[in-house]
Amino acid sequence: MVYDGILLGLIVGFIRAGWKNGLLALSQINIRFGWVFPLLLLGQFGLYLLQDKFSFFAQFNGYIYIVIYVTGLSLLWLNRHQKGLGIIFAGVLLNFVVMLANGGRMPVSLEAAQAVLDPIYIDMLMSGDAVTKHFLMDESTRLSFLGDIIPLGPPYPRSQAISIGDVVINVGVFLFILQLLGKKSKPNSNSLPENAL
Repeated sequence: MVYDGILLGLIVGFIRAGWKNGLLALSQINIRFGWVFPLLLLGQFGLYLLQDKFSFFAQFNGYIYIVIYVTGLSLLWLNRHQKGLGIIFAGVLLNFVVMLANGGRMPVSLEAAQAVLDPIYIDMLMSGDAVTKHFLMDESTRLSFLGDIIPLGPPYPRSQAISIGDVVINVGVFLFILQLLGKKSKPNSNSLPENAL
């Protein structure tokens, strides 16, 4: 879901800043330990692929997701002074809390899943099979209102069920990218003002 906020932020940001200024602004990103964030995303994607091939990852995926989330939250907290990152922290925290309360997995409501997801995916959820980090919500689910209960389907380009935390994350990502692309590039310290000669 975070990819949606990134894409929308880049589109609007580049329209406002222009192609050249936008690329220059992106090259000046200054996030403490920012290089870790792409690794966390790759880790989640890798876990998704590996859990179907290795029982270890299927059995312990909840714990691995918790480690990924704790790492991400720690880095976001370190950078919370930057506009948008505090909001992202709040959204990730909401998702983390509901996953922690449910054994490291994200609950998804049957109603939201049926509205937008593939029937095969829904069958897997209903059978109790591990589907990446998700499981089907039932009466024993804790903090279910923080789970994936919001269906997004056509005309939205990607059918998915999302959480309140996902919405907050994407607002934060969008605002962060907008403020980043709205910054004026730092002047070259070796250049002189035009009236200096």
